[in-house]
Amino acid sequence: MSSSPIDRPIQSPLDKPVQFVSGVGPYRARLLGELGVQTVGDLIQHFPFRYEDQGPPQRIDTLRLDEPATIIGVVDQVRWQGGFGRQVKSTLRATISDGTGRARITWFNAPHMRQRLERGQVVRLYGKIGVENDLAHMANPRIEWLDPKADPASWHFGRLVPVYRATANLTSAQIARIVDHVLDEAVTAIEEPLPAELCRQRGLPPRAEAIRMLHRPTSLEETEPARRRLAYEELLLMQLAISLQRRWSAARARAPELPLTEKIDQRIRLRFPFSLTAAQNRVIRQIVADLARSRPMARLLQGDVGSGKTVVALYAALVTVANRHQCAILAPTEVLAAQHFAGIERYLVGSRVNRCLLTGQTPKARRDRLLADIAGGSMHLVVGTQALLESKVRFHSLGLLVVDEQHKFGLAQRAALRASRRRGPQPQQVVIPHYLVMTATPIPRTLSMTVFGDLDVSIIDELPPGRRPVETRIVRPAEEGRAWAEARRRVAAGQQVYVVYPLVEESDALNLRAATVEVQRVDHELLPGARVGLLHGRMKKEEKQQVMAAFTAGRLDVLVSTTVIEVGVDVPNATVMIVQHAERYGLSALHQLRGRVGRGRESSICLLMTDSRGETANKRLQILCQSNDGFRIAEEDLRLRGPGELLGTRQHGWPEFRVANPVEDVDLLMQARDEAARIVREDPGLRRPEHVPLLAELRRWFRDKVAFLDVG
Repeated sequence: MSSSPIDRPIQSPLDKPVQFVSGVGPYRARLLGELGVQTVGDLIQHFPFRYEDQGPPQRIDTLRLDEPATIIGVVDQVRWQGGFGRQVKSTLRATISDGTGRARITWFNAPHMRQRLERGQVVRLYGKIGVENDLAHMANPRIEWLDPKADPASWHFGRLVPVYRATANLTSAQIARIVDHVLDEAVTAIEEPLPAELCRQRGLPPRAEAIRMLHRPTSLEETEPARRRLAYEELLLMQLAISLQRRWSAARARAPELPLTEKIDQRIRLRFPFSLTAAQNRVIRQIVADLARSRPMARLLQGDVGSGKTVVALYAALVTVANRHQCAILAPTEVLAAQHFAGIERYLVGSRVNRCLLTGQTPKARRDRLLADIAGGSMHLVVGTQALLESKVRFHSLGLLVVDEQHKFGLAQRAALRASRRRGPQPQQVVIPHYLVMTATPIPRTLSMTVFGDLDVSIIDELPPGRRPVETRIVRPAEEGRAWAEARRRVAAGQQVYVVYPLVEESDALNLRAATVEVQRVDHELLPGARVGLLHGRMKKEEKQQVMAAFTAGRLDVLVSTTVIEVGVDVPNATVMIVQHAERYGLSALHQLRGRVGRGRESSICLLMTDSRGETANKRLQILCQSNDGFRIAEEDLRLRGPGELLGTRQHGWPEFRVANPVEDVDLLMQARDEAARIVREDPGLRRPEHVPLLAELRRWFRDKVAFLDVG
C-alpha cells in the first residue's frame, strides 16, 4: 500500500507535498488532489490546455462588440447586490473609465471580489465585449490590479495567459498563481531523462526548458516545440516499457506447450452446431500456433460485435483443457460473465469438461467447494469477474487466461491473474499462462500501439452467415411518435425492445431523462400493455441477474436500461434498440449498444433519439447511420473525441498521458517505437550511464504500476 506524499521523505523540491506550497494549504491541496496533483512535481506537470492571447490594452472608445479585449481604467463606482454564502446569488457591478470612455463591469456570484474592488483603483481587465445601457460591458472578466503610481507606459503590454484544467472551487487563475510561485525553484530540480545525444539529434529542448515554456510562453509559436518534446518523452517511456516487457517475457517467461492434434480439432468442432467463418478459422490458426510454443502467447483478438470472438476463445480454452491445463475467462461485469457462461453451457452439454461461474454473488459454501476444485485441478474451465483476482483463488495449472474487454480492467487487476506463475525448469525462469485479450471495440492501429502495444493482434473481420446489418436512424422530437409506434408493432409481433438512457436517476445539473423515471412512462404511455423491466448498475446483483434472465427467456418484452447492457448481452429475439439522448454517447459506445440487436433472423433497427442541433453531434450520429463498420466508426470516434473517450484512459492501466496524443502525434509515436527498440536491443538492462536516468524515470512514471514491467 503506497503512502501519501506527506508521509514520504522529501528527496528534492519536486517531492514537496503541494499542501505546503505558499497559498495552498489543506483545503486547496485536496482540490488539487482531485486533479491528480499531490506534489510540486505533479503541479509543474499540470500543463495548460490552451492559452488566452490578451493583447495590449485598447482605448474604451475603440472597443468592438463581441470581440475579446484588454482595457485599463480607474474604478469610478462599485455597487454590491446580494448576500454571502454559496447558495445566495449575488452581483457586483462596477464602472471604470480611461479618459476616452466608460465601461460597465459585472461579476456574478463572486463575493470575494467585494472586499477587493474599491473606487480609485487602477485595474487591467480582459473579457468579451458586450453592451449594457449604451456602454461597453464585460461579464466576469479576468482582473489584475495595477500600481496607480507606476508609469502608465509600463502597463502597455500584451500577455499570453495559460488556462489550466480546474475545478468548481479552484479556478484556472488560482492554479496559475500557485504554479508561478513554485516554477523557478522547481525547474532547477528537474533532471533530464533523455540521453544528450538523442536530444541533439532530434533537436529537442531540455525538459526543464520545455516545462517552463509551456507555463510561461512568450508566444504561441514556442509552445508547440515544448509540447512535442514532452510528448516524445512520454511516448518513448511507453514504448520502452513495452519493449522491456517483451524482452523479459522472451528471456525468462515460459508457458505450457498446448499442441493441437487433428483429433482434438475434430472433437472441438463437433461442439459447434455451425461451421466457423473463414476469419474465425484464420484467427484460430494464429492462436493455436502460439499455444503450441513455450513462449507465452500475448494476443489481442479484435472483432466487431457479433463476429464470433467468444467461439474462438472457447476453442482455445478447449485446446488448453485437452492438454490437461486449466483456463480462466475473465469478464468485466457479472452480466457479461453470466452471458459467457450461458453460451459455453450451450456448447458443452454432455461434455466431460468441468466448468463453473465464479462471481462475487457465488454463495460461500459453493464458493469454497469451487476454490478447492480449482486448486486441485479438477475444475477445468472457470468463468468469472474480478472475484477471480482475489488471493484465495489458486489454480492448479492455469494454461490460458482469456480477458474480455481488457480496457475495462485496471492494470493491477489484470496483472494479478496474468502473474499467476510458478518456477520454471531453468533458474530465473517462471511459468505463466498464455494470454488472450478480446475486445469488441475496434482499436485503430495508432492506439493499439500504445494501450495494447505489448500484444500481437488478430482481427475477425467477417460476420457469421445470417447476421444482418442493423438499420440505424436519427429520431428528432417531432418524429418520436412514429418511432414508438414501430416499437409497439414489433412487440405485438412477439419481438423485444431495448430502451437505453444515459442516467439512472434524474439530475438537477443535466436536463436528461433518467431510466428510473422513464420506465413508468414507457410502461404506461409509450408501450402500454408490454411487459417492461428495468436494469441499471445500482441494482443489487441478484436483481440484475433476475431481470436479465427474464428478458433473455422472453418473460419481458421491453428492457429499460442504462449502458450496463453495452457489452456481451445476447438476446436474438431483441430487434429494436432505442437510445435516448444519443448525442451524449461516443460513437463506439453507440456501436456497441447497436450490437445488442440484429442477432437473430428478423430485421433489426436502432433508433437514435436526440434533440441536439449541434453540428458536431449530428455529424457523429450520421456516421453511425451510414456505416456498420466498427473500425471506421472507431477511427471517427478517435478523431472526434480523442483516445480517452474511446478506451477510458483512466482504466486501460497505463499512466495517463499528460501531453502526448497518439492520434495527432503519430510521427512521434513511430520515432519513439524505433528508438525504444534500439535502446533495449543495445542496452536491455538500461545500465549505460546515458540510460540510467531513463530507467529512473520509468520507475517514477509507473509509480504504483511498477509490477507491469514484471508481468510477462
